[in-house]
Amino acid sequence: QLQLVESGGGLVQPGGSMRLSCAASGFTLDDYAIGWFRQAPGKEHEGVSCIASSDGTILHADSVKGRFTISRDNAKNTVYLQMNSLKPEDTAVYYCAAALQRMCVMIPNEYDYWGQGTQVTVSS
Repeated sequence: QLQLVESGGGLVQPGGSMRLSCAASGFTLDDYAIGWFRQAPGKEHEGVSCIASSDGTILHADSVKGRFTISRDNAKNTVYLQMNSLKPEDTAVYYCAAALQRMCVMIPNEYDYWGQGTQVTVSS
């Protein structure tokens, strides 16, 4: 069974850091493009970062550029989202997703498999 599981969410103060993990089972993450999305209450899914399988291309949303980093550990079949200098507006449920088409896009409909999400709350 193909499954993605996010972990690492929680409560952090503004300016703090947090690392989210996205672990895959039942398939090899390196064969897929992986995206991180987030959804705040009352808002649509927002693409945060993605990493391609085809050529290693990485994209970040303008709102997180310079603060968030996405990376893969193929040995652990896991993708990470390192989040620094967190702001209250980063508060959301964060999801990782895998796309068979292998290219880095931040369009939710392009992704085939989704994790259950992990809550990130940035508050003092």
